[in-house]
Amino acid sequence: MWEIVRAGGPFMWPIILCSVGAAAIILERLWTLQEQRVLPRDLIRRVRQLVEADQVNEKVIAALEQNSPLGRVLAAGLAHRHRSREMMMERLEDAGRHVVHDLERFLNTLGTIASISPLLGLLGTVTGIIKSFNALQAGAAGDPRMLSGGIAEALIATAAGLCVAIPALIAYRYLRGRVESYVVEMEKDAIHLADAVEGAGRERPVAETAGREPAAREAPGRPVAVSGTGGR
Repeated sequence: MWEIVRAGGPFMWPIILCSVGAAAIILERLWTLQEQRVLPRDLIRRVRQLVEADQVNEKVIAALEQNSPLGRVLAAGLAHRHRSREMMMERLEDAGRHVVHDLERFLNTLGTIASISPLLGLLGTVTGIIKSFNALQAGAAGDPRMLSGGIAEALIATAAGLCVAIPALIAYRYLRGRVESYVVEMEKDAIHLADAVEGAGRERPVAETAGREPAAREAPGRPVAVSGTGGR
């Protein structure tokens, strides 16, 4: 392996650094973007039950915010549940933008690595060809060993750059698609939360009104005699 790296020329080192960086980003994002960590199961159902039971308080919102990225979005909406639906949706959208930014962390770096790795390999190819032509000018046309060094450097650098770029590009596209699918699910859950809060807000006054009884009601028909009419 060491001999291959040396034969690839000086541009093998930045290619190796790109491969290490790409591997670290891919592993970290695969761990962070697990579905259970981003969109916990039954979270929106439990939140809707709390909203319908009117059990949402500051402790619930704080715990929800620490739960997951989806919990952060729902907590932002619940913090403004007493305001209008438009205001709550604006807060949900603001929180969603911040959450998406966190979910896309390092993805641009991974995309950059996928783009520059073949360019670094191409640059190594150019330097290897230049080395071969310099050997020809030095009178090494009859000695193939003098030309093999530059040709090997050109081919190895190109192959190394492509070996880094192809997996990095595949991982970038896959992780980007996963984030986009999470965004769609978060939008659906945010709308469900807004509907639940709005529905609970309409039902609560009706329930309070139905629970109140009138202070006094007039009995139908003749008034009931209060004093007795005993025989005299």
